[in-house]
Amino acid sequence: MKNTAQKLKYTALGIVRAIALLIIWSFIEPRFLNTENETATIPNLPDSWEGKKIAQLTDFQIGLWGDNRGTARRSVAKIIEAKPALVLISGDFIYHPGKNIVPEINTAVDIVRPLVEAGIPTYAVLGNHDYGMSSRKAEPKTAEAKYLETELEAAGVEVLENEAVQLPLADGNEPLYLVGVGSLWANRDDAGQALSTLPDSSPRIAMMHNPDSFEQFPPNSAPLAIAGHTHGGQVRVPGFPQWSWLRFTQKDKVYADGWAKGYGEVGNQLYVNPGIGMSIVPIRLFCPPELTFFTLEKE
Repeated sequence: MKNTAQKLKYTALGIVRAIALLIIWSFIEPRFLNTENETATIPNLPDSWEGKKIAQLTDFQIGLWGDNRGTARRSVAKIIEAKPALVLISGDFIYHPGKNIVPEINTAVDIVRPLVEAGIPTYAVLGNHDYGMSSRKAEPKTAEAKYLETELEAAGVEVLENEAVQLPLADGNEPLYLVGVGSLWANRDDAGQALSTLPDSSPRIAMMHNPDSFEQFPPNSAPLAIAGHTHGGQVRVPGFPQWSWLRFTQKDKVYADGWAKGYGEVGNQLYVNPGIGMSIVPIRLFCPPELTFFTLEKE
């Protein structure tokens, strides 16, 4: 009996220590940046864009207590070092706009400003937190979101909402388009409007904040689409990125990380970036922040 009691005691102590270590690590892991390199196929891709790299960042969540602005700055520095053809930022620059949102917005803009100063074309869409929405039932703070957009545009970051723009490239004149979709939770996402000015066969990249907006795209209209919003689930089972806290707490099908295989219409592909920041509590567990580079290829 005594040996059994001692074994139970040591087992319990081991479990408590393991839990304590995991909690401590969950506050440390956000300071480690994971860089993913992916290949993306785009039909009718212009020759001048063949092999070019684009970078994606998302979900800084500036303003959350213990936010991850240091890692956000390091991700920007890595992008500048890599010199991609363009940078796409898929929303949630800030966390909860309070009575004075100026410091959070100034910090977010200061983080991305070096991209523009380095001569890298930078585009963005806004996310739900940029509208002050921590739930779909919240009232969107459109004035605050507009102020963020104005400050980003003043810094040289082009913010898109349900529109398409032609992407510049110094050594080529064949068009590649970027389709930007607005915030789903703010009821400002309209893929149909964003696509309305594009010829059906034109090469394009689609960007949105919430992966659910991807379902609006008709077949063969989004060969490469990128999103954020999920934070990769923030707490995951090691080795199983789809087994996350988000997966088990959401009733709908949620793609938390990476390529969303089998999701959306035929001919469309979505990549969900786990992002830099966090929500509710500034922790990540087996889900490090991510910077993603895509190398473009023809079909």
